[in-house]
Amino acid sequence: MMLAADAVLPVIQTLHGNVGVGLVGAGAAIGIGLAGFGAALATGRNPGAFGKIFTTAILAMALSEGLAMLVYFVLANK
Repeated sequence: MMLAADAVLPVIQTLHGNVGVGLVGAGAAIGIGLAGFGAALATGRNPGAFGKIFTTAILAMALSEGLAMLVYFVLANK
């Protein structure tokens, strides 16, 4: 008779690396969403500062995505 733990354990052992990659992707998506949300709020409060707000938001999004790519390549090469 096979126990449930015996059936699940091989699956967990093969997925452990993919969980980290998924967390990295989720973190990058949250960071990009927060940057966009903050930029939309700031532009709504002060439309005259759109250029500076947009530049800062794009920079924050690029840094978030760049860090996610770096971590992804580090995790993928293990």
